Amino acid sequence: MSDIKIKMTGISKVFETEDIETHALKSIDLEIKAGEYVSISGPSGCGKSTLLALLGLLDMPSGGEYYIEGVNVTDLSLDQAAEIRNTKIGFIFQSFNLIDELSVFDNVALPLRYQNKPPSDSELKQRVQACLALVDMTHRMAHKPNQLSGGQQQRVAIARALVANPAILLVDEPTGNLDSKSGDQVMHVLEKLNEQGATICMVTHDPRYADMAKKQLRLLDGAILTTPKIKAVS
Repeated sequence: MSDIKIKMTGISKVFETEDIETHALKSIDLEIKAGEYVSISGPSGCGKSTLLALLGLLDMPSGGEYYIEGVNVTDLSLDQAAEIRNTKIGFIFQSFNLIDELSVFDNVALPLRYQNKPPSDSELKQRVQACLALVDMTHRMAHKPNQLSGGQQQRVAIARALVANPAILLVDEPTGNLDSKSGDQVMHVLEKLNEQGATICMVTHDPRYADMAKKQLRLLDGAILTTPKIKAVS
């Protein structure tokens, strides 16, 4: 299998109403290889959210082609897109999106339970506990989300994103609802996961966090600007 996890070629997105046509993305070429940590930043309205929605198969492009691990996913049906999302993509949102009625364990287990062929109970337990260990949250396994701090909730959300062994983690403003200390801790977790081999694409408006990624892209008016900035290895 190719080490290219994500490839977009000539991707565009146009939103149309009766009166206006808005070109949200224009000729996006994007390639993310296994183990890369990529940040996408830019001002409000530049197309970051639209691009992330396309990357996560939450919406489909108006033009161009999109491949995940060599498979063309440009024209999938809703059901096909949902299946690829659940098996190939891990999402981390700024709002955590945890279910308050469920324990930390059951929140992390959700993606596995919704797979077409769920793992056995013993395998599910092993995978959930392993992912919680990666984010140092095994001691909160029986707690409910409302018993956790914001930073702890985001770490649980990261474990949930990891549990199905996705091809890529898509991260949307992961520190947006956190204070600076908790935000720094979450970013440290992401950095550690990348060092362990996770492939990450993060959208952020914060230049300090964007600079933590090894490859940095800047979006403006729906287009990627110039050559990506590569972080120097110290």
